[in-house]
Amino acid sequence: MKHILVGQYTIPVHEFNTIVVGTGAAGFNAADRLHQYGQTNIAIVTEGINRGTSRNTGSDKQTYYKLTLSGETPDSVGEMAQTLFDGQCVDGDHALCEAALSAQNFMRLVELGVPFPRNRFGEYVGYKTDHDPRTRATSVGPYTSKIMTEQLQASVASKNILIFNQLQVVKILVKNGHVLGLLCLALDEKDPAKQFVAFNCRNVIYATGAPAGMYRDSVFPHGALGATGIAFEAGVMGKNLTEWQFGLASVKPRWNVSGTYMQVLPKFVSTDQDGNDEQELLLDLGHVFLKGYQWPFDVRKLDGSSQIDMLVHQELCKNRRVFLDFRENPGNQPIDFAALPGEASEYLEKAGACFGTPIERLLHMNAPAVSFYRDKGVDLTQEPLEIALCAQHNNGGLSINHWWQTNIEGFFAAGEAAASHGVYRPGGSALNAGQTGSARAAMFIAAKRQGAPPSDFAQDALAQIEQTISLADAVKSEEDNAPELWAQATTVMSNCAGAIRDIAQIETALADVQQLLSSFQQTVKTPYIAKAFRLWDMLHSQLVYLSAMHDYAQNGGKSRGSALYLGADLDDSSRGNLVQEVIFHAQQSTCRFTWRPVRPIPQEDDFFENVWREFRETGNI
Repeated sequence: MKHILVGQYTIPVHEFNTIVVGTGAAGFNAADRLHQYGQTNIAIVTEGINRGTSRNTGSDKQTYYKLTLSGETPDSVGEMAQTLFDGQCVDGDHALCEAALSAQNFMRLVELGVPFPRNRFGEYVGYKTDHDPRTRATSVGPYTSKIMTEQLQASVASKNILIFNQLQVVKILVKNGHVLGLLCLALDEKDPAKQFVAFNCRNVIYATGAPAGMYRDSVFPHGALGATGIAFEAGVMGKNLTEWQFGLASVKPRWNVSGTYMQVLPKFVSTDQDGNDEQELLLDLGHVFLKGYQWPFDVRKLDGSSQIDMLVHQELCKNRRVFLDFRENPGNQPIDFAALPGEASEYLEKAGACFGTPIERLLHMNAPAVSFYRDKGVDLTQEPLEIALCAQHNNGGLSINHWWQTNIEGFFAAGEAAASHGVYRPGGSALNAGQTGSARAAMFIAAKRQGAPPSDFAQDALAQIEQTISLADAVKSEEDNAPELWAQATTVMSNCAGAIRDIAQIETALADVQQLLSSFQQTVKTPYIAKAFRLWDMLHSQLVYLSAMHDYAQNGGKSRGSALYLGADLDDSSRGNLVQEVIFHAQQSTCRFTWRPVRPIPQEDDFFENVWREFRETGNI
């Protein structure tokens, strides 16, 4: 370990071949795979080992998507790759890699102790999820990704891989298109002169999740804010940034209200901000039932279940609050179950749930769903549940090649920070994508990017470190307007650039973000430097994402996926073979966009002897 002196600050510099940022399922897998493949000069950097989306999120039955491993239904790597590729705006090499590694990823998780169910003959049975033509989905219950993360962490711990906890990355250090390392803020350091820590490394695997902090209405766990903005600031290319997934979720706690929460037909009510002026939102009960498994907002279902999402969003934009009330039936009247649409009537009859109130039906069909909220301090038998139309998953992110390396040499992205999805994706495919991307990055680094970091780090990185520290010094104050600025920016983002997008309002929001960033050192005042850097990162994310939405609309983009552009027609899939990419130029604070055709699914010559020879000679790296 070396040191750099910058003004009053003494900055330790740690040297490693590779730094993994993040302790979710993708981050832990990256470190574990690096060690497995022989690269042991590594460390993990995290703001909090127990934070992050994969550890703290779930759903009614959280899905993991993989190749079919049971039954007589035929499946293949090629077919799964085609399914992923058909999601529109998906590069074929990513689809092929995620399909090819899915069985390996899945079985490794099984071997690590993730209890995916199998029948008595050893078949890992599956079910059909959204955008899935097969039955490739599986689950271990509401906490699939949490259990994955815990088992991967245990594997990392068994290898004694070093973890730097309570470090917030505030600057990605780059020179001439290659990564130099990272500058971090020590969140638990009491001495201000020692609060910065630097890392000199040849490689970074960035597994920081989506920029979830951009939105007020979010089902991402508290504290899972992402760090995409500082990646843009460093010149990392973005891809498919317009493509998100939104859906109805409870506000406290943050949790998807999918599955049986909707299938028991709760009552929707709207109130003012103080909980008064209660008004019932009268909805088609057939659409409410369908919302259980048509959970993501989808512009193709605007005449069906997605009407519910629209109505909830409209109430929120009127500064009202929306609740699910399980204590009373819609309309406060008994439900004529026989009069429900066939699918709903048949389902509830088979479930033996054609009786009583929503809470009575929920306790009968899925009692753990009630227990979950009770454990979080919300008793559905006694009180309503506040909900919103929330950001749930970013299908875009940082642009990567088929080894998950970005345009910055040595800088890799994995998990939700990486853009391997497009407009649509099968439910649970993100968990497989995170395992695939982190494994691919580790494989490439171990084979092609070994060695010690460069010795001239201090000279090359000094100016960037000084600039970052000057930002921190400028905003230090006994005042604290950062929370107010954060709340204002995220509220605007949810209202005009979430599932429902108004281009005129997006233009106004974009100008406001640009103005705040340009005057950041004069405007922002806070005694909490970590909070200032968080705001800095989030505003950069907003600037680039808002710009991407504006560019998409200016180039004839229409409503598609989980995004309704007001005044635009529905997309006819004709742009599904085009990918939008963006580079942010920090000095000018501007974005440069390019549009390109998707990369097709690779068609390899898989004659065995040729592949075997190449594998023996190069490992196919």
